[in-house]
Amino acid sequence: MTLLIFKWIIAIIVAFFIGKLVSKLKLPSILGWLIAGMILGPHALSILDSSILQAEWYENIVRILECVVGLMIGTELVWKKIKKSGKSIIITTLTQSLGTFFLVSLVFGVVFYFVDGPIYLAFIFGGIALATAPAPALSVVREFKTDGPVTKTLIPMAALDDMVGVVVFFTVIAIVAGNISEQKLPGYMIPIVVLLPLIIGLATGLLAGLLLKKERKTLDTLVILIGMILITSEIGFIFNNHIMPKPILNFMLMGMAFSAAFSNMITEDRLEKIMNDFNPILGISMIIVILNLGAPLDYNLILGAGLFTLIYIVARALGKYFGAFFGASITNSPKTVRNYLGLTLLPHSGVSLVFTGIAVSVLAGPDPKSAEIIQGTIAAAAVVNEVIAVIVAKKGFELAGEFGKKDTDHIKLEQ
Repeated sequence: MTLLIFKWIIAIIVAFFIGKLVSKLKLPSILGWLIAGMILGPHALSILDSSILQAEWYENIVRILECVVGLMIGTELVWKKIKKSGKSIIITTLTQSLGTFFLVSLVFGVVFYFVDGPIYLAFIFGGIALATAPAPALSVVREFKTDGPVTKTLIPMAALDDMVGVVVFFTVIAIVAGNISEQKLPGYMIPIVVLLPLIIGLATGLLAGLLLKKERKTLDTLVILIGMILITSEIGFIFNNHIMPKPILNFMLMGMAFSAAFSNMITEDRLEKIMNDFNPILGISMIIVILNLGAPLDYNLILGAGLFTLIYIVARALGKYFGAFFGASITNSPKTVRNYLGLTLLPHSGVSLVFTGIAVSVLAGPDPKSAEIIQGTIAAAAVVNEVIAVIVAKKGFELAGEFGKKDTDHIKLEQ
């Protein structure tokens, strides 16, 4: 185990420096972390090999750090900030997520009609496609200190989007499983998977808020915050490993709810000070979480990506962009939100791979051919899309004119 931990630490250091190198090219560091994951993962140099990626200690650490990354979202969910635009954010979230689901389902429905494939597979593709991986876009926000209407819309939307994605995907997969598979997913899983991480996070976040209200020394504050994050994660592990039929709770949502709770209980200045002190831990957590996203991706799939992969990437991108465009238009959101929000919503791999694994497990017995189509298409799309999506997301913030605004306007996301 000591050797595995040593290899993992080496991988983190290498990812850090590749990120620095990529940033010199005026590209997001996250792109370097993703590339480092693919290079160091089991499909290339295998420094981060399967024995590490599948180790329980490693998976637990990554889940805890996903909870940490959730603080980037939750600390922006201060009621005073979002009540003015709350309605427009909810409507735009629904139009871009459900719009993506319907467009991808429609496109693949037509494709499978002509190739004589199962139509239900189209809806599974749609259910996987609507999810957005918030960490890559939030990493761009953090690195380039973006702020403005697009950033302010994206951050709370990242949380809402995951919730909509979970509801739609598990509804689709439950219907499909109920009709073709003996491995039926319990109906109660759908609301539980959405609500349980929020309940856990809110409960521990309220306790953290009581403890963090009082001004304390920096070290004492960090000990309290880290301790409460560990307690939140441990409760998640108990449910994931001993109560839930599958370990599928979203730890980033847990961290989001946790930090949203305490952020609304303390003063704005106190929150800024806490997150400023916590910033180095958040930075390391981002590298490890993104490195973990990149490691399972097989770069060879880029060469083997077929027509289904191309159709999936294009249909999903169109659904995200025009869904966000439509939602922003009907809610009279700023022009920059209408034109560029969709570009920041393209990162996808983390959540999509989780959904893919669940879909494959359901289809493997009754319809192994469809399971193979889903696995190959989404895996290839994750590699191709993630590299392109990070660059496009950065361009979206740049076109919106939101680079470097945080220092000027003193907007507190992760400072």
